[in-house]
Amino acid sequence: MADSFSQAGRRLHQLKDSLVGKTATTIPFDPDSTSFPTRKNLPKIVGAPDEAAWVWGKDDNIGRLNLLTPTRVKAAAAEVRTGEMARLDLPLDVPLQPAFNRQRFEHRIIDIHDSVAFDDIYHLNTQSGTQWDGFRHFAHLPTKTFYNNTHAADIVGSEANHKCSIHHWSTHGFSGRAVLLDYRSYADTQGIKYDTATAHAISYDDLVACGKHQGLDIRPAAQGGDIKIGDILLIRFGWTVDYYRRTPEERERLALRGSDGATLGSGHDDPASTAQWAGLKQEEAIKDWLHDCYFAAVGGDAPTFERWPTPESYYLHEYILALWGMPLGEMLDLEKASELAKKNRRWTFFFSSSPANCPGGVGSHANATAIF
Repeated sequence: MADSFSQAGRRLHQLKDSLVGKTATTIPFDPDSTSFPTRKNLPKIVGAPDEAAWVWGKDDNIGRLNLLTPTRVKAAAAEVRTGEMARLDLPLDVPLQPAFNRQRFEHRIIDIHDSVAFDDIYHLNTQSGTQWDGFRHFAHLPTKTFYNNTHAADIVGSEANHKCSIHHWSTHGFSGRAVLLDYRSYADTQGIKYDTATAHAISYDDLVACGKHQGLDIRPAAQGGDIKIGDILLIRFGWTVDYYRRTPEERERLALRGSDGATLGSGHDDPASTAQWAGLKQEEAIKDWLHDCYFAAVGGDAPTFERWPTPESYYLHEYILALWGMPLGEMLDLEKASELAKKNRRWTFFFSSSPANCPGGVGSHANATAIF
């Protein structure tokens, strides 16, 4: 009899979930939940840094990609209406000189049989162009801890393993609904002029205004907005169009600023000696929004996504990657996607990416496509 009551109780609970939604309250969170805690209401995880959202289980390797459930991916397929496609990766040799003095892409063709068969060899840094920053890329600096209690010893050395390796993203799959905020186009209509090779900061209020200009309420659906759980956020800052209009000499000079090894910002005031890039402002409103929307991933077309260098005591990279486990894309080519969005007058589309299936990998080129 007790078992019958237990089964009836579970059935009533399932029925309630199907009617009113399911709230994630117990770790590990159920990815199919329809409600998740805000940043200010995150559960405290023993042994983790403050604000860590390591909520998918101690053995989790994919973070917010857990939100790309079959149900959400199937729903995202409805975004395919015209079938028009936009490749979101720049050519592998763009930028020719990567920022922060990273290695240039090298391509070599090998004649393997008397001019009738060829191979080719790529030599590249995954951070050299359009990229996903993996969870092994950037730690929470005060504790030197990467996502889900990963440490340097898990990444390099005699005890290295596959914890939070990029290949886990590849084997899970990386497709869903994307939302494009075309901030550069909005800024142009408002007479807001800036260069993406400066530390121009874009605030939450700026993004709200951009969204309204596009007809989007950028608040999460739980707050009455248009952002759905598991959406993939893409922001067009305008770096790509700025890059192509510069001379080769200007591109190299700007890329090599701060190339004395201080890749996290040299602290100098002189722009000529410091890497500077436009991006999101380091502020509480931005952190709340990025967390509370429950994006599956975020990305932009600039080299750093956040305004660089940070004037605050933290980097958004620490929150996005190490604390929240959210894939972070940089130098995506959003030019054609912007054109298609304007043409079709809609800013959401189906997104698919194929990160490298590289066990132990830190990052990957995006290999991404937008389909309208």
